[in-house]
Amino acid sequence: MKSIWPMQEARNRLSHLLHQAATAGPQTITMRGRPAAVVLSAEEYERLTRPSTPLLEFFQQSPLYGVEMDRQRSKDSGRDVAL
Repeated sequence: MKSIWPMQEARNRLSHLLHQAATAGPQTITMRGRPAAVVLSAEEYERLTRPSTPLLEFFQQSPLYGVEMDRQRSKDSGRDVAL
């Protein structure tokens, strides 16, 4: 099973490339012999981009959890600029 595709071949055989990504795993597209992109199945992409912990749990595990912060906005209106 092929997993490295030169750009021209990937363009010519896109449907086969997508099928390979869905069934055989990530497929690398090269330009001038160097890796340029990786094609993943939608399922693999979702798995990789899904947060490993819920957002609330992430913030509760922060070293800053429980630290009081000053949340008041500055009354400073900025600086004067001549236009």
